[in-house]
Amino acid sequence: MRERIEALVGPRAKHMWISTFHSFCVRVLRREAAALGLKSTFTIYDSTDSQRLLSLIIKELNLDTKKFTAKAVGNRISALKNELISAEAYASRVASDNPYEKTIAQIYTVYTQRLRAANSLDFDDLIGRTVFLLKKFPEIANYYRRKFRHILVDEYQDTNEVQNRIFDAISYKGENLFTVGDVKQS
Repeated sequence: MRERIEALVGPRAKHMWISTFHSFCVRVLRREAAALGLKSTFTIYDSTDSQRLLSLIIKELNLDTKKFTAKAVGNRISALKNELISAEAYASRVASDNPYEKTIAQIYTVYTQRLRAANSLDFDDLIGRTVFLLKKFPEIANYYRRKFRHILVDEYQDTNEVQNRIFDAISYKGENLFTVGDVKQS
């Protein structure tokens, strides 16, 4: 993608941020890590790392590993993170008469604590924590809003609501936002 843009606009392309959502968020989070209580050298857990950690937590909590598989629990936590629901928020709203979801909330809480203790984020955190950062710290959002005169999003049909919140935070109410998508793929 960078090569195609460099061919179109020339040397000015080296000043552009050309990236996927995840790499954009990593760049922002490394620069702004301190605001979130992270070190800029944070580690990113891939799905294998996350499942390994979840398996360990499930075993430490003496849970039935057939009922609570790392993959299923990981998928549930991922879905919650993609709805911007933190472990604390989820634990506070789980019905006391639902032992399965209460256990998921417990695992999610421990998982979050372990990631934090390890100065680590998982893939879902990259986008979710960036949204949180831009919402909680308007001065940081303003920095990026001023930085990007124009924002182009390709494959827009593949974006989700959480990713759209990033655009909301760094664009001028969409006035400098240009999206390209394929209706047939949406």
